[in-house]
Amino acid sequence: MSSVDLNARIPNNVDLKTDKKLQRALEKWLPCYQSWWGEVGPELAADKEVYLRTAVAVDKDGWAHFDYVKMPEYRWGILLADAVPDRKIGFGDHYGEPAWQEIPGEYRNMLRRIIVTQADTEPASVEQQRLLARTAPSLYDMRNLFQVNVEEGRHLWAMVYLLHGYFGRDGREEAEELLERRSGNADKPRILGAFNAPISDWVSFFMFTMFTDRDGKYQLLSLAESGFDPLSRTCRFMLTEEAHHMFVGETGVRRMVKRTCEVMKEFPDADPREHGAIDLATLQKYVNFWYSISLDLFGGEVSSNAADYFASGIKGRYREERQEDHLALEGCYVVPQLRDGKMVDVEVPLRNAMNEILRDSYVDDNQRGVDQWNKTLTQEGIDFKIELPHRRFNRQIGIYSDAEFDPKGNPLDAATWASRKDEWLPNEKDREYIDSLMKRVVEPGKIASWIAPPIRGINGNDFDFEYVRL
Repeated sequence: MSSVDLNARIPNNVDLKTDKKLQRALEKWLPCYQSWWGEVGPELAADKEVYLRTAVAVDKDGWAHFDYVKMPEYRWGILLADAVPDRKIGFGDHYGEPAWQEIPGEYRNMLRRIIVTQADTEPASVEQQRLLARTAPSLYDMRNLFQVNVEEGRHLWAMVYLLHGYFGRDGREEAEELLERRSGNADKPRILGAFNAPISDWVSFFMFTMFTDRDGKYQLLSLAESGFDPLSRTCRFMLTEEAHHMFVGETGVRRMVKRTCEVMKEFPDADPREHGAIDLATLQKYVNFWYSISLDLFGGEVSSNAADYFASGIKGRYREERQEDHLALEGCYVVPQLRDGKMVDVEVPLRNAMNEILRDSYVDDNQRGVDQWNKTLTQEGIDFKIELPHRRFNRQIGIYSDAEFDPKGNPLDAATWASRKDEWLPNEKDREYIDSLMKRVVEPGKIASWIAPPIRGINGNDFDFEYVRL
């Protein structure tokens, strides 16, 4: 089991001190990162002590340490899961060959592209969420926001290590550009669309961590299969930290649902908005928006890039070891396509459908979370069901982006979409109402009117624990 050098300027378990050139490059990048964090990192946290977990090991048990930390002093580090002895590539044209410890020249550009794209999402989400502390509904939620932020920062370090360590000058330049792009900036936006969408309220934050972070989970799972072993090991440990982010989102939405149910039962003849809660129809609209733009992150349904990633051994399927055929040279995947106003099933070669195969797993995983929200509705005696919209709804990427569909996946003409989209997606009045609810609550044990407290706190503490020392 590898040990983590916690006393190094950059904590790591990659024996950084033995590679002085790489160590100097990363230590030169560190103040640039700290400057970026100070400029566009979370507001209102610079001098506050936050009850955070910090990764101190990579084993499954006891990997995290909890304590009060000032966020600029957080110990971001470079942590890879332990190597698997004699690991073999598990799929594609190199199936069964030894995993690569160095990058094959023919795949250098392909690997750089995929690492940069993943790396770009990490600082983007920090930038998107930087103002949310102003309106945190409780200290518990403020702490969870800050935890997500510092771990996204650490995940950026994980990818920057790969860029510096394996791509030379090109990698150093890419790492610099990661700190130059800005979420939502017209001139230098982030690479992927969902990471330029504003997150100005906590409803969006919970939806983002539920749906968009879950996309991150599946991208990391597919990259954890990679034949490039350092990338695989990096992603395997990132997944350990990523689980909390999705927990924040899934339970956050469930707590909003519960609070709305409480208000509906107390005031059965009133609009929940009249009593400071979020009506279920509006929550459904936010589900529709964040789920649909997160579906875009998987890429096109039919993709030659996905086929190339699989063939080369760079990006596999979710739980590739469960597949019977690791070459995927035979067989097809059926992708419904719009032809002359009707949906027609089209058979696509399996390798070209790898994005859609991964998206299937993502959809199923989200449905399990939605089932929990609906379980709360049933327990509270409320006759309402939250639904995931069809994967064709509101798409900007892929074969469905050139047409309009309703939440059930039925084709629409442009005029019908224009007249009805406010029924399905948050409109100006919805956003204004949500914004009116966003008022900060910072007294330990207190919480805003629109969300229920959690069932339990963090690391065995109660809800009224002082998670942020203000």
